[in-house]
Amino acid sequence: MAEERSLSILSEERDRVDKVLSKDPDIPRSLFSKKDTHIYVNGTEVKKSHIVFPGDEVRVTWIEELFSGVKGEDIPLSVLYEDDDIIVIDKKEGMVVHPAAGVYSGTLVHALVHRFGEDFLLSDSIRPGIVHRLDKDTSGVMVIAKTKTAHERLSVSFKEHDVRKFYLAIAEGKFKEKCGRIDKNIIRSRSDRKTYTVTKNPNEGRTALTLYDVIGEAKPGGTLLLVEILTGRTHQIRVHLKSISHPIIGDKIYNPKSKAEKLMLHSYSLTIKHPVSGEEMTFTTAFPERFRSSGDELITEVNSLLKKKLSGK
Repeated sequence: MAEERSLSILSEERDRVDKVLSKDPDIPRSLFSKKDTHIYVNGTEVKKSHIVFPGDEVRVTWIEELFSGVKGEDIPLSVLYEDDDIIVIDKKEGMVVHPAAGVYSGTLVHALVHRFGEDFLLSDSIRPGIVHRLDKDTSGVMVIAKTKTAHERLSVSFKEHDVRKFYLAIAEGKFKEKCGRIDKNIIRSRSDRKTYTVTKNPNEGRTALTLYDVIGEAKPGGTLLLVEILTGRTHQIRVHLKSISHPIIGDKIYNPKSKAEKLMLHSYSLTIKHPVSGEEMTFTTAFPERFRSSGDELITEVNSLLKKKLSGK
């Protein structure tokens, strides 16, 4: 399956544009020999030998064959719901959603190909698949399209934020307020292109809005939150909570001093409109094992609060 990708940076040096771009870990050097790769500097398409200067805006677009040659693997899936159009699963932490550079097996896509056959990816008339993603170490509810129609309609729903997504997170420290709103644009970090950060410049990055409610003190040594994201940016909850000095426990990227072995972030509840029937459907996972040591009373409070939010009360 081919996917168009793009990446934009601000040049920090004078050099050939291909050399500047190739320093980004997401861009393989081989990209610049492919005919479907296009490079733009300050909005104008240029050759890979073009010289850029500090402050130049550089953008590269290319086609990536994410699922080319994928073979099914017998990987168990925890299925919450399934019909002719969609399958909803509880993704385990540690599972990568789809193949990428350096990850060629053991992904959710490999499991889906095994379950549904190679036509799941290769048919010209049916192109089902991934309509949203969870980070490797984030567990929880995901919906996957099984038909072309379902894929197209769900993709529009996620793009237009016509879904409701609630997460559980255990964050460092104690919170002064019982609830909060984080409205900060998110941009790719210039010092580490694999990570993201917030920006105070309203003209930079992508808008991101996160709402959270404090549930109570939780193990290991943090605060349990019920988090709703109204946008779906990469690493949004992780970046936003770090920006208010409450990074997620077990986050090796944004909270490297944390001693916890697992990322304490879980996609707990997802509400969508069924892509064919139009019926509003809510899928909620079981409380994940790594959160259960926080106590049954917190589980009860989470479920009570979630019920109120979903009912609009």
